[in-house]
Amino acid sequence: MMSANNTVPKTAPKTALVTGAAARIGASIAQALHARGCDVLLHYNSSQEAAQRLADRLNTARSRSAFVVSAELSSPAGVEHLAGATRSRFSALDILVNNASRFYPTQPGETRAWQWDDLLNSNLRGPYFLVQALLGELRAAQGVVINLVDIHAERPMRGHAVYCISKAGIAMMTRALAKELAPEIRVNGVAPGAILWPENEQLGNNKQGTRQAILSRTALGRPGEPADIAGAVCYLALDAPYITGQILTVDGGRSLNM
Repeated sequence: MMSANNTVPKTAPKTALVTGAAARIGASIAQALHARGCDVLLHYNSSQEAAQRLADRLNTARSRSAFVVSAELSSPAGVEHLAGATRSRFSALDILVNNASRFYPTQPGETRAWQWDDLLNSNLRGPYFLVQALLGELRAAQGVVINLVDIHAERPMRGHAVYCISKAGIAMMTRALAKELAPEIRVNGVAPGAILWPENEQLGNNKQGTRQAILSRTALGRPGEPADIAGAVCYLALDAPYITGQILTVDGGRSLNM
């Protein structure tokens, strides 16, 4: 129905929480969702300045559409803090993107218990309990959860056993929660391949050779861009209402040769 002044009533923007949104792939995802009209809550752990700069840019484009919150997602208290901050900002949550994770090598025979706890808590337990804490808000919006997985959830990466185990867990979490939370909430995943090289350069001593070896096994012969992942997230979140329980691999064909 048209309003009295013959204009179409404005609808409220969709809401999105992106974890690990201060930089790299997380920032690209947040910017892409914002460009599609979403209000975004940008989670960060320690990168406060980067997160605030991103929020300022987004708010320049559209006032009061981006907000920041800090939380340590490897701890239950941090998860509850982030969930509470989300509830105070949004009455309903359309999109939850579990992007934040940790990545570093672990060797069998040398793995420390704290490394196991750190990787599993941040990469798997945190996302699971964040979904659980925000079930009410996600159900209110008939929302969607997008988990960032990894192609190494299925094909292990040498020297990174615990990281791969954590990502295999979140792949199963994606499928299991899709079944448990349907039909109200959709749950999907995106599994990146060679998009950005690790900031801490955990590629061994011969970094350039390792990079070239990875690209030689990638069908398209080049690394991807953060925008490739952001586009996949936007598709699953906003353009695919009949897709749930799926993990979209965005790896330039690398998994064809692994």
